[in-house]
Amino acid sequence: MLRLLFLLLIFLYLLSTLLPQINIQGLLSVLCLVTVVSTFWLAKRFVQILGGAFLILGLALLWTSGSHWHHYILAFGPMLDLLTMFTLIPILGIPIKLGGYSGGIQSLIQKKVKTSGHLYMMTSGISYFFSIFMNLATLPMTYYSIRPALSVFSVQHEERFMSRAITRGFAMPLLWAPVTPIVGIVIVMTGVSWVSILPYVIPLSVFGLVMDWYLGARKSKKIPDAQTSLSAHEMAATAQQNQLNRPGRVLQILLAILIFNMVISIAEAQFPYSFLILVSLMVIPFAFVWSILLKKGKEFGSQLSEHFQSFTVKMKDQFFIYLSAGFFISTIKISHTNELLYDWIIKLINVIGVEFFLILLPLIPLAFAFIGLHPAVTLALMAEALNPTVIGISPHVLTVAMLAGAVSAFLVGPYNATIGLMSNIAKESSYKISNWNLSFTCLYIGCVMVYLFMLQLFVS
Repeated sequence: MLRLLFLLLIFLYLLSTLLPQINIQGLLSVLCLVTVVSTFWLAKRFVQILGGAFLILGLALLWTSGSHWHHYILAFGPMLDLLTMFTLIPILGIPIKLGGYSGGIQSLIQKKVKTSGHLYMMTSGISYFFSIFMNLATLPMTYYSIRPALSVFSVQHEERFMSRAITRGFAMPLLWAPVTPIVGIVIVMTGVSWVSILPYVIPLSVFGLVMDWYLGARKSKKIPDAQTSLSAHEMAATAQQNQLNRPGRVLQILLAILIFNMVISIAEAQFPYSFLILVSLMVIPFAFVWSILLKKGKEFGSQLSEHFQSFTVKMKDQFFIYLSAGFFISTIKISHTNELLYDWIIKLINVIGVEFFLILLPLIPLAFAFIGLHPAVTLALMAEALNPTVIGISPHVLTVAMLAGAVSAFLVGPYNATIGLMSNIAKESSYKISNWNLSFTCLYIGCVMVYLFMLQLFVS
């Protein structure tokens, strides 16, 4: 029953996006309400408490603002785009598993990687490179390609190892990659061109990657000699029997990334849909064609059916918490609480000064991420109060501050797409994924503050 409800909700949401003239927003809101009620009793206790807090706060905002009764229902619906992506993106991992690319990567690792530190750097670096082209699709592609190789190394807490390397490598290009939605949002808000901000954000992006490599490789361990010999023998035997383990086949993944990026870029130019929707719509056809080229069409159908049979159990917590948080976000706008937020930000600038506010600015998206606000929503709420001309901050420096704050929120915000999708892939709670990145994010934010202070001195 719950599986059918989830699938119906996703199908109708995509239908309403593709055919807005049919106007089924009211039906979607009702289904979201039914989903929240249905999943409340199945969610974990902490998720119930947190989601319940979002619902109570949202109801309080509507009540105190005297909103019409229909707003109590129509406020449900935001974050359906993220839930749709969470449900569909893991399908990209199917052709990677069917194609046996993990064997090729293990062969490459066997020849080139000698310590767990090198493996961490390779994982983080691959995730960084993939993120430039693929955005959220990076997470499943990197995970399913490299995860099997961990068996060769004596790595404790394997899911933590993978989660840290993938999410941190993934997050750093979000400062500048043109396919990243948050980059486009911030550029429009500050009025700068994309090319003009590259000299400011690329060094910060590369610094974050190098810092992650250093921290991740500190406790590096070599492959035990016996295990190395055994693994090499097994790999050689497998390579003789199965040509799928050729390291050169890994380039097929790169080719797939480039083709997928090209398809998405063309689709963005041709269709007026958001990046999240375009990616969601392209996932199944792209994965199917890839599987057909691998001559694994029948196996793909079986894996796809299995995915839709089992995703309900994996995502019941996410559906409850995201729809509840989406309701809260809607009520902020409906009750005009966003205007109150504008006033608070302006008063804060007047009290602490522009320079100190600039240093604290990245903490604002980070803080609001922990109460369910997507960084894009937080920055949109702040837009009126952050006119660079009015507050005396260089628009380029302001852009860096806002993007750095958004990236930090993506790393630890338990309700954003990055943490949610990684949680779904690694089969760990989003709060645990967030906690694994917390110390790195705090250190990175500290470095960002110093960087912003120096930029304000030399650029303004």
